[in-house]
Amino acid sequence: MPNLSKTAERSQTAERRGPPAEHKSGGNGGPDSPGRVARVLLEDRNDLPPPSIHTYSCNKAQMLSLPQFGLRDNLIRCELQKSEAAYTNLEDFSFFLGTYNVNGQTPKERLGRWLASTPDPPDVYFVGFQELDLSKEAFIFNDTPKESEWINAVMEGLHPDAKYAFVKHVRLVGIMLLCFVKTEHAEHIHEVEAETVGTGIMGRMGNKGGVAIRFRFHNSDICVVNSHLAAHIEEYERRNQDYREICSRMQFHQQDPDLPPLTILKHSIVLWLGDLNYRISNLDVDQVKDLITKKDFEALHAYDQLKRQIDEEAVFVGFTEGDIDFQPTYKYDTGSSQWDSSEKCRVPAWCDRILWRGQNIRQLHYTSHMALKTSDHKPVSSLLEIGIKVVDEEKQKRIFEEIVRNMDRWENECIPSVSLSQREFHFKDVKFMQHRAETLTIHNDGQVPCQFEFIQKLDEPAYCKAWLTANPHKGFLAQGASVDVDLEVFVNRFTAPELNSGRQQIEDILVLHLDRGKDYFISVMGNYLPSCFGTSINALCHLREPIQAMPLDTIQKLTSVSAGQELSSSPVAEPPRDTPKEICMMVQHLYRNASKQEDLFQQPGLRSEFEEIRDCLDTGEPDSIPGSNHSVAEALLLFLDALPEPVVPYHYYRQCLDCCSDYSQCKQVIDMLPQCHKNVFMSLTEFLRGLLKHSAHNRLDVNILATIFAALMLRSPAKQDLGQKRKTQEFYQHFLTQDLDL
Repeated sequence: MPNLSKTAERSQTAERRGPPAEHKSGGNGGPDSPGRVARVLLEDRNDLPPPSIHTYSCNKAQMLSLPQFGLRDNLIRCELQKSEAAYTNLEDFSFFLGTYNVNGQTPKERLGRWLASTPDPPDVYFVGFQELDLSKEAFIFNDTPKESEWINAVMEGLHPDAKYAFVKHVRLVGIMLLCFVKTEHAEHIHEVEAETVGTGIMGRMGNKGGVAIRFRFHNSDICVVNSHLAAHIEEYERRNQDYREICSRMQFHQQDPDLPPLTILKHSIVLWLGDLNYRISNLDVDQVKDLITKKDFEALHAYDQLKRQIDEEAVFVGFTEGDIDFQPTYKYDTGSSQWDSSEKCRVPAWCDRILWRGQNIRQLHYTSHMALKTSDHKPVSSLLEIGIKVVDEEKQKRIFEEIVRNMDRWENECIPSVSLSQREFHFKDVKFMQHRAETLTIHNDGQVPCQFEFIQKLDEPAYCKAWLTANPHKGFLAQGASVDVDLEVFVNRFTAPELNSGRQQIEDILVLHLDRGKDYFISVMGNYLPSCFGTSINALCHLREPIQAMPLDTIQKLTSVSAGQELSSSPVAEPPRDTPKEICMMVQHLYRNASKQEDLFQQPGLRSEFEEIRDCLDTGEPDSIPGSNHSVAEALLLFLDALPEPVVPYHYYRQCLDCCSDYSQCKQVIDMLPQCHKNVFMSLTEFLRGLLKHSAHNRLDVNILATIFAALMLRSPAKQDLGQKRKTQEFYQHFLTQDLDL
């Protein structure tokens, strides 16, 4: 069913009026370019016009009078999709993809030598930036004036032989993606969505991660991703993990609420660009430079980490990258084309890459742009010729009318039914933050397409417990088709406390409902291994043994006591510890091994190492904490984040905000905390003050530590606004900079 946007009408209005001086959608747009206008379309998804649908016939008008996206609509869409090849033709359009890590610089050069380097103007532009702003303010508050500066620079640098519409932009800290199309194509762009995924520390910080824009162009669905993956030559596994997290966590909501969110790889065309940060391994800097001097890029490429990881199918399975016949794009002395002359003398590498996935795609060029010298990276561009499915409306009209004539017979004669691969699922020994999944296959064995959905049970707020998801949880199945539904169990900071205490179990019943059909019941069972993650400070102080060595009834009694309350009778004989041993172990490990660790608490660890650390703390084996310094640091943050009651209990949160500017009053609040909470607060603060003495090596400062730890130790009972966030930082910063004596 055609889904033609009113974008053309909006574009014509924009051309008549001229673009606004500033255009916002999570960021600022820019003024008119000198000598020509960069046309501005609506960006904000809330402002996207509703689908405009031509009325082909009386039958279609009647069908569209039904509730939008109902079963009848989906039946027609399904049948139209099956016949798509009969009413679409492939037409080639040129896509310019550009990526540039600008190293926190402002635009100092005109970008036309990069963006307008093709003889003919491209039909579509996607321009990605990384490290747009390296300031602490950008990292902490995700706000930067450099956004508008670089948008303006891009507008001025687009090909001078065409007029372009600004379709969408999205930014996560320093990662930004811009989309422009020729104005004559604007009416064929619709269903535009943008999303972000941070893969920095705790999987939430946005200094690393990805941003993406998805849309339909004519009848082709396209997703474009700009990512900045983990740095440092030895961290290729972390880069692989970042890639997988971006793919799994990036989800786009569809206009039809009956359809599940789209992931990146569900699109027929995926274009991926960015500073992927893969390096050249097993060669020293002189060997690399020698091959570059000889222009033997083929030999050098054999040592490229990304090539090796793709060959091993660890990342980017199904993607293609063109031949690289340009020299590495990193690292140069800023303002020059000379290799890094600093003390570190980085080995040159192809950090900046462009790949694609899909059919009917041909690369016309792939190159770097050495003339630009603003950054320590060189920008890269690729020009792709992509076959786009364009609808022949006359052919589509005839097929549509035939489908509508058959619709009544399908609905009246056939009742939907499905068969399930199994009805009981068991998850054994579930652990904190360990992803577990089983596959339920739903097969449409009926005589008609069907619509399915997992529905809420009576008096329950959702279709499943919070630790369980079904992906997809609803959808549409053509006759004879099957879908694999992943039943995923994942215990996080929100669900761990109830499971640790035994107040909840890994037990649930899913109800699968067919529209106009019957319900099916699926049982999900399992057992959860208690963890110190998600257990209260008070309970952990009373545990002399690792939590998994303690009887469950003992854990339940200890976790039933709120912060500040006294146990009427302790279920353990020994007196409580001053602070939980788990915190002591992580803090002591970091103080001994990581005081001078560069980027501590700013660079994430590996998920596999976190699991080893969690198991060590929960079981007591091995005796010493495993994993890298970054993994242990992230585990400490995750531990604090998962506490059911934060270090400064919720009861004191408002008092902390009220007295944040008066250190003496701040100390009085901390002095009122339950003793075990006060001990943890003091222990962590003394540890952080010790780290600041080594700031020349670890690159930590008071602002970074206050921002990270205030958000964890002074958690808000409700969503924080920016003013409250600043007050918690001000409160905690006193303790990092002034006399700590309470």
